[in-house]
Amino acid sequence: MAEGWHALPPEAPLAMPVQSLKARPQKRTGGIPSRPMASGLRRLLVIGGAILLTAFATREMWLVLNSGRPTPLQAFVLLLFVVLFAWIALSFTSACAGFLRLIAGPDRRLGIAPDGPPPMPGVKTALLMPTYNEDPARIMAGLQAIHESLAAAGATDRFDIFILSDSTQAEAWIAEEAAYLALRARLGEPPNLFYRRRPKNTERKAGNIAEWVRRWGGAYPQMLVLDADSVMEADTVLRLADAMERHADVGLIQTLPIIAGGNTLFARMQQFAGRVYGPLIAEGIAWWHGAEGNYWGHNAIIRTEAFASAAGLPDLPGRKPFGGHIMSHDFVEAALLRRAGWAVHMVPWLRGTYEESPPSLMDLAIRDRRWCQGNLQHAAVLPARGLHWVSRLHLLTGIGSYITAPIWLVFLVAGVLLAIQARFIRPEYFPAGPSLFPAWPVVDPVRAMWVFIGTMALLLAPKLMAWIALLFHARDRRGAGGMVRAFLSMIVETLVAGLLAPVTMLTQSVDVIAILMGRDSGWNAQKRDDGSVPFGQVVRLYWKHTLFGLVFGFAAWLVSPYLALWMSPVVIGLALAIPLAAFTARRGLGVGLRRLGLLLTPEEHDTPAVLIRARAIHAGLQEIPATPVRGLFSDAALLAAHRRMLPPPRRPGQDPFDANLLVGLARLEEVASLDEALRQLPKQELAAVLADRRGVDKLEALSRA
Repeated sequence: MAEGWHALPPEAPLAMPVQSLKARPQKRTGGIPSRPMASGLRRLLVIGGAILLTAFATREMWLVLNSGRPTPLQAFVLLLFVVLFAWIALSFTSACAGFLRLIAGPDRRLGIAPDGPPPMPGVKTALLMPTYNEDPARIMAGLQAIHESLAAAGATDRFDIFILSDSTQAEAWIAEEAAYLALRARLGEPPNLFYRRRPKNTERKAGNIAEWVRRWGGAYPQMLVLDADSVMEADTVLRLADAMERHADVGLIQTLPIIAGGNTLFARMQQFAGRVYGPLIAEGIAWWHGAEGNYWGHNAIIRTEAFASAAGLPDLPGRKPFGGHIMSHDFVEAALLRRAGWAVHMVPWLRGTYEESPPSLMDLAIRDRRWCQGNLQHAAVLPARGLHWVSRLHLLTGIGSYITAPIWLVFLVAGVLLAIQARFIRPEYFPAGPSLFPAWPVVDPVRAMWVFIGTMALLLAPKLMAWIALLFHARDRRGAGGMVRAFLSMIVETLVAGLLAPVTMLTQSVDVIAILMGRDSGWNAQKRDDGSVPFGQVVRLYWKHTLFGLVFGFAAWLVSPYLALWMSPVVIGLALAIPLAAFTARRGLGVGLRRLGLLLTPEEHDTPAVLIRARAIHAGLQEIPATPVRGLFSDAALLAAHRRMLPPPRRPGQDPFDANLLVGLARLEEVASLDEALRQLPKQELAAVLADRRGVDKLEALSRA
């Protein structure tokens, strides 16, 4: 370790005031010259087309129900149908725009060239890697690959890398410090690699980034936010930094991260869907969102001054889960940036940015539970003064992505009740009052079949369009296994995803109800590797789904075998929830399909150099055990570095007392050895004493006892 090294650069504070949702902010002057042409016409085509499709489908459903004088139940079913179909229709019209955009090729938004030598930005950009109790080997491997890619491009002097730890587990934190020191050594003690751990992870990831802005943001005109599993090529980073520098009206540029590294069947399905269907969806929304784009929380570059002046998040009134700090911060930060007059763009065609996905349905459900609460919180942000209507639509979309699950569930149950009503409740052919003709309560089965076929066509057409668009791009077509294998992969993904959809619907419905009842989701680190779960645990998680599916199917069969046939896709998916969840989480099926040439992606056929390097580094680091707390006091270099990286001591009369620290220090006075201290100290107290010089001194003394 070089003498005089610093884990952090000199502070350059930048004010980041908390924004009010009740008052309009002062907008930047100069307008938005980077807005694409005919943005209004684009939105009219997409949203207007969705409205027309919904109106036509509503009329057809009205005729299906023969609803000249609808019963309350019929009216309720029709209302649910309109909501669900409008959601599908908007996705379809947006996908149509994406299809045309993919055929036409990149739009070179913001003057970003898709190829050729990358530009060299003239300002310094900070690469921020927030982490929370993650595997440090994965993080350091990705950062080393990025750093080496920048070095190969001759651009390391234009970027500083910050590892921003919010880890609360002492073992994870000490392992991060050891991994950081090892990374510095492997890279030759670079002056642009920094590490900071926050003693209190206030406001989670949003607070982590905000704390960096307030301490160092004044030194960096731009910041590129990563995630714990992010890997980016230098070529992409340079193009983003240059585009941000050249366009003074732009506050944020979001890329389309490509999912890579999936091994389980579930992860490979997500990987294939994200790579083949994802560009179609992203191109479509980028085309009509224009300069009112969205932010997904990572793999995006942000103008630091714009973020500091416009995106300071307020606490929401009330108690959790709706009150308190904003969990899904990214959508809100994009909305606040746009409210202040900054453009927010998406460039989905810019490749070279990668991430990973949850390896199993169970892990996706854990992440979804947190995202569900965060998106439902956005209902309190919707009335904020001064938001652009497209930003409000983003927030509504986030809410709708979860609230549609219970709506779909209620729609299915209401459909069964409607069938029961038609079969068992005696109709009133001659209602009270004068009437020339009887009221025949007839449901049109032929028209109902066509409504169902039309709805499914709108759901599946974007996948077919994505496959057709794939055929126009030779590299991507070959990378997905060729025309035939890509089509077969699409069939496999559609069938398995169709069976899993009812399971996800029921899980999300339960989550929505739990959140509405006041249950907080908490915040856990995401699992990113093997998705295998003991079969007994899978049974405990999904036996209720299976039971619900069997009861639902039996009830439908009692009403009518034909109704049971119509409901069979939902019933089969729920009834098979346990084996589906278990088998899709296994690596064997995913590897087997890969050997057959199915569910392939271009990044597997021609793996980018930065991904190859990150995986090779990670594989080598896995041989090195994570350094536990005991190891801290047997490694003099690590202990010395740990002391240098401790946060500043409490300022008497200014900073609040830390109860965990006070109690932890008191406990240390009553133990005789380090092992005894580690057994008796709870996690919060151990982390607190390790962040305090007095606590470290006491633990070191105990290690020598």
